[in-house]
Amino acid sequence: MICLGIESTAHTFGVGITDEKCRVLANEKSVFCAEAGEGIKPREAAEHHVANAKRVISEAIGKAGISAKEIGLIAFSLGPGLGPCLEVGATAARALSLKYDLPIIGVNHPIGHIEIGKAKTNCSDPIVAYVSGGNSQIIGYGEGRYRVYGETLDIGVGNLLDMFGRKLGIGFPAGPVLDRMYFESSEMIELPYTVKGMDLNFSGLYTAATKKIGSTKKEALAHSLLHTAFAMVTEITERALAHTGKNEVLLTGGVAASRALREMMQKMCSARKAKMFVPEPALCTDNGAMIAWLGILMHKAGNRMAIGETIPIQRFRADQVNANWVKGKKGKFH
Repeated sequence: MICLGIESTAHTFGVGITDEKCRVLANEKSVFCAEAGEGIKPREAAEHHVANAKRVISEAIGKAGISAKEIGLIAFSLGPGLGPCLEVGATAARALSLKYDLPIIGVNHPIGHIEIGKAKTNCSDPIVAYVSGGNSQIIGYGEGRYRVYGETLDIGVGNLLDMFGRKLGIGFPAGPVLDRMYFESSEMIELPYTVKGMDLNFSGLYTAATKKIGSTKKEALAHSLLHTAFAMVTEITERALAHTGKNEVLLTGGVAASRALREMMQKMCSARKAKMFVPEPALCTDNGAMIAWLGILMHKAGNRMAIGETIPIQRFRADQVNANWVKGKKGKFH
């Protein structure tokens, strides 16, 4: 089976095509970029998706070197995400499903990151550090579902970096620039470190750091912000490893591209004798291939969806999904 997957949860309209062996035949995208100093505006991002959807779909089919008739399934991001953006992807998926008389299935975006990561890195049963613009969660499989062991209670770590970058006058996305700045200083400035059990708060860190802009070197401030935020994520990842007894960490989501985070997480894994896995960058950021691959897994496991059920869910948690395609895992939810 060949599946065409559509990703449209936020700034990216992506179209990926994969087969049953998780070969990525195409993974095309168009990314909405906000003006410097501004964040993503859902309606403007959705308008971008509408304007580029047809082109990106055509480019993906062309890149895959197949005809539309060879596609056997349409998958799309059901959520979580920005409502207007999700609607564009769902509408495009419905149109393709009806035009070519193909089955359609909506999938959970975070689980898409997890499954493409597992398939492409050959990890088996990891604790997942899912770090993206809109979310930060520590996830692991147990008793039929992907369980959320810890998460942000306010903003995602990627959102933290972009918000702080805007205050420094850095355009979107700010993460790569801040990551370079991290290695240009070793000075640590005291900033709030807020871990509540297994959960995180980043807004206090953001507020404290922005108040120091102008009175502190930018490089030192960037180093301190990233070090503090990433240490928080690493701490609860390590605690989840200890709690579950798992020995693998899968780092995914857009912020997984950060060299600073990778180095910190790798040190923790080495100390615990755990293995760390990171997919290639194109599969860490939002992309259509992960949606297509999860669509195939779900369809093969017997999951079906009628057109009338393809209504996006803005707050669609990974732990709401019955992961009936995950076979042979006895992981317990402690």
